[in-house]
Amino acid sequence: MRDMKKSYFLYLPLFGLLCFILSSCNTATSNSSKKVFHLNLSAGYLESMDPAFAKDLYMMWVDHMIYNTLVEADENMHIVPSLAKRWEVSDDGLTYTFHLRNDVYFQDNALFENGKGKKMTAYDVVYSFKRIIDPNTASPGAWIFNGHVNETHPFVAIDDTTVQICLRTPFRPLPELLSMAYCNIVPHEVAEHWGKDFRSHPCGTGPFMLSYWDESNALNLIKNSHYWEQDSSGAQLPYLDAVQVSFIDSKATEFQLFLQGKIDFVNNIDGSFKDLLLAKDGSLRKEFRNRFRMEKSTYLNTEYMGFLTDTSSAVMKGEPTGNVLIRRAINYAVNRQKIVTYFKNGMGTPATRGFIPAGMPSYDSSAKYGYNYDPQRSLQLLAEAGYPKGHGLKPIKILVQDNYVDIVNFVCGELQEVGIPSTIEVMQPNILRQQMSRSEAVFFRAQWVADYPDAETYLVFFNGHFPAPPNYTRFRNDTFDHWYDESLNLPDTARWQLYRKMDSLAMSYAPVVPLFYDEMLHFTQNDIAGFSSNPMNIIDIKRVKKK
Repeated sequence: MRDMKKSYFLYLPLFGLLCFILSSCNTATSNSSKKVFHLNLSAGYLESMDPAFAKDLYMMWVDHMIYNTLVEADENMHIVPSLAKRWEVSDDGLTYTFHLRNDVYFQDNALFENGKGKKMTAYDVVYSFKRIIDPNTASPGAWIFNGHVNETHPFVAIDDTTVQICLRTPFRPLPELLSMAYCNIVPHEVAEHWGKDFRSHPCGTGPFMLSYWDESNALNLIKNSHYWEQDSSGAQLPYLDAVQVSFIDSKATEFQLFLQGKIDFVNNIDGSFKDLLLAKDGSLRKEFRNRFRMEKSTYLNTEYMGFLTDTSSAVMKGEPTGNVLIRRAINYAVNRQKIVTYFKNGMGTPATRGFIPAGMPSYDSSAKYGYNYDPQRSLQLLAEAGYPKGHGLKPIKILVQDNYVDIVNFVCGELQEVGIPSTIEVMQPNILRQQMSRSEAVFFRAQWVADYPDAETYLVFFNGHFPAPPNYTRFRNDTFDHWYDESLNLPDTARWQLYRKMDSLAMSYAPVVPLFYDEMLHFTQNDIAGFSSNPMNIIDIKRVKKK
C-alpha cells in the first residue's frame, strides 16, 4: 500500500497540468450550425469498415454507425428487433424464421440504379451470411455459423421480407449471435464490385455513411438522410449531421484533448490518470465534477488467471497446479476486493460468484460456488495436498503480459502469505496467446470478453469438445459437456438455471482464478445528450443530441 501512495505523489505534477487545462480552456465550439460528434480511436488506426472483419471494438463501433443487424442487444442485454421486426423458432429448434422490415434502403451508392439506395430484402441477408462463411472471404467471424448451420441450405430467402436460418443442431442463443457486428447486412452489388476493397468503400443501411477516409489520420461519416429508424416522437434519426473520427494513439493525449473540448467522448482513461480523477470507490473526484459527465457501467468481461488442467500434457509434468487442491488453495488465497479497490479504483466487482460475469442474464448474485478470500482454507487445502504451509511445493510460474504485471505481482504476494512460492514471466501478448493456444501455458493471466449477450459465450470456455481457443485450460468433464449440449435447446429461464449448474461444476475443479468482473468508464462533454452503450461496450450515437 505504501507503493500505491508513493505513485500518487509522483503524479502530482500531471495533476497540476490537468487543473490548468480545466481552468484555462473552454469547451471548443464551432461557428457551423452542423452538429458534429468528435470521436477518437486510440488504437491509432482502423483496419476495415467491412463487417465481415469486425474483430475488434473500434471496428464494431464504426460498423454500428454504417450498418444494421437483424437484431441488436440493448442497454439491458435484451435482444430487440432491428432489421427484423420479429422472429420465431420451430419446435425442434432447427429453423429460425425472421420477418424483415419492408421500409429499409441501403445508402445511396453509384453502383445502384440512378445512384439511389436500393431496398434491403431477404436476399441481401442470405448473401451477407453466406459471405461470412465463404472461405474466399476469410472472415474471422465464420465461426458464428460454421458448425451450427445446415451445410446444404443454411440460409433461405422465402420471399423479400422472410428469411430462414436452418441449423444442424439446436442453438437457442442464435439471436444473440446475430447481434454481432459480423452479421451486419451488406448489398451484394457493392461488396462484390469492390471485393477486398469493400473495407474502404462501405455501404449499409445504418444511420451514417462514409464521406472521407484518410487512413490513420481522419475519418468522416455523414448523416444518412434516408435512414429508416425514427424516435418515439416520429422524428427521423440520427439527430447528428456528422461524425469526425481521429486516430490519436495515446490515451493520455486523447484525454487531454477531451479536457480541452476537442473530443466529445472518451472510452476509459489511461492508467496514469485514474488516481488523479477517481477516488478509491470509483467516483469522480470533486474537483472534476461539473466539468464533464462520467458514467460507470457493467462491462461483460471477466478478468482471470487460468490453469492448464490437462495432466497428460508433457508441460504439466511435475507441475503442482495439476492437483485440484492446489488450484483451490490459490483461489482462496487471493483477496479480490483489494485488487478492485487498489488497482482498479473501485472499477469492477470481485469475481467471487463464478466465471459468468455480473451483468449477464444468467449471473447469480447469490451463488455460493465461487471463491472468497479465505487464507485459512487455503492453508488447510495445502496441508491436504501434502504441502503444509507450502513446504516442499515447487515454485509456480505465472505468464503475464506487461500491462497486467501489477495485479499479478499482488497475487504473488498473496500466495506467499500462505506459503505458495511463485514467479512471474512477462511475455509479449501475441507470444502468450500462442502458448495458450498451443496448451503450453501452465498458469497465465488473461481476460474473457463476451462476444454476445448469452452466458454460453463463457461456458464454451470449459467445453471439452473444443480446442484452445476457446478452451485455453483444456478443462474436460463429461457431465459438463452433456449439460452444455442439453442447454442449447432450452428456453431462456431453464437454460439460465442449467448455465449456473455448469458454472458451479467448472468452479469446483478450479481451472481458473476469476479476479474481477469488469466495469467501463465513459466520459462525455456536458453538451452531449442521448449517448448510450450496452454492456459489451458497443456505443450507439444515433440518438445523440449536441447542444
